[in-house]
Amino acid sequence: MNLFGRTIGAEEIASLAFLLMALVIWGAAWRGERNWSRWFRRWEADRKARREAEMAGDQGRDPPGAPRGPWG
Repeated sequence: MNLFGRTIGAEEIASLAFLLMALVIWGAAWRGERNWSRWFRRWEADRKARREAEMAGDQGRDPPGAPRGPWG
């Protein structure tokens, strides 16, 4: 097989295949890390909002972002 004017043997094909597999595995790991990071940020923001609402309720104030008036 020729690629760019160079004959490619079995070793080169195998190394390209392994390189491609490593790239796919790295991409999957990166995507999982990114999803975990997004989940954690969302969880932390929700936890903070719940805590602030709880503290505001304990002090007798409306929680931040609470609807005001009869129509919200």
